[in-house]
Amino acid sequence: MSEQQATVSKQRKPALLILTTLFIAAGIGYAVYWATVASKREVTDNAYVGGNQVTLTSQVSGNVTEIRADETQLVKAGEDLVMLDPADATVGLRQAEAKLGETVRELRKQYANTAQFETVLQQRRTDLTRARADYQRRAPLVADQLVAAEEVAHAKEALTNAELAVDVAQKQLDASRAGIEGVDLIHHPSVLAAKSNFVQAWLTTRRNALPAPVSGYVAKRSVQVGNRVTPGTALMNIVPLDALWVDANFKESELKHIRIGQPAVLVADLYGGEVEYHGKVVGLGAGTGSAFSLLPAQNATGNWIKVVQRVPVRIALDPAELTEHPLRIGLSMEVTVDTHERGGPVLATQPVSRPLFTTRALEQPLPEAERLADDIIARNAGANRHG
Repeated sequence: MSEQQATVSKQRKPALLILTTLFIAAGIGYAVYWATVASKREVTDNAYVGGNQVTLTSQVSGNVTEIRADETQLVKAGEDLVMLDPADATVGLRQAEAKLGETVRELRKQYANTAQFETVLQQRRTDLTRARADYQRRAPLVADQLVAAEEVAHAKEALTNAELAVDVAQKQLDASRAGIEGVDLIHHPSVLAAKSNFVQAWLTTRRNALPAPVSGYVAKRSVQVGNRVTPGTALMNIVPLDALWVDANFKESELKHIRIGQPAVLVADLYGGEVEYHGKVVGLGAGTGSAFSLLPAQNATGNWIKVVQRVPVRIALDPAELTEHPLRIGLSMEVTVDTHERGGPVLATQPVSRPLFTTRALEQPLPEAERLADDIIARNAGANRHG
């Protein structure tokens, strides 16, 4: 070996030593990083924003006359979005009002007839008492020939007729009482049924205006002016963008250490890495995505190929961060779940004890309808409200 080669060899040794040291240090650093950080994280980019798509539907039939909101527009809960032609409902309400009044008046007659039958029965009993006394007075006098036998026979016939008259009057009274006994006029089943029909007709008139069940943005409108809609017809979707979540589809091999309550960091393709969302795991799916697909895979075949399955993991988002950086349903997300804390449950351990979603926008002032019905009953019952 020449002197020059020896010099180069001496110079290479420190460089190789340094390079080797750096590689070893990098390996040790990566091993430490993997043991303390990377091995305690699960990451997936198979994640999408989810949310409630509240469908506005009609509760009654009718023709659409107005549409007050279109796609992309913000609507508030309780605002009327679609209006139906009220003509049919108005006519139905008038018919129900007339039927309620007619029912009350018919029952007034029945109560009055019952009182009349009671009076008739009392009269027939008086006649029976008189006929019995007359017969009992005349019958003993026949033996002494003080009264003609024909006269006694007439008295006997009058007694029989009086007994039959009492029996007929009693049956008429029983038949009349059967429909009203034990209940006053305003609480009679027929009146209550007619009153319920009136309230239902009143509700129908109110339901010709279709309010937004929740506050949110109109995402899909399928209704047009002039359409004939029926109960259950989907008219438009409303999405409340302040209550979104993310469904992260982790591989089955990545679920081992994921627990409910673990924190997660999320990045949306919409904003890139500049914006991070912070959430937590609130639940794991009860099955893989393929198990709930429209056409589930049939694995019991000869040409089976194993496919790694994925299970949706629900991630709740911070409402404040959603307000600052709004998301949309269906957007792609990258999710990183911190699995350092592994003491939480894999599945929910307690049933839900309160409603998850509610709305008061569809409530109707039923007491108002009840008062209107009571006024109709009072006008037609007169002085016989209590039978």
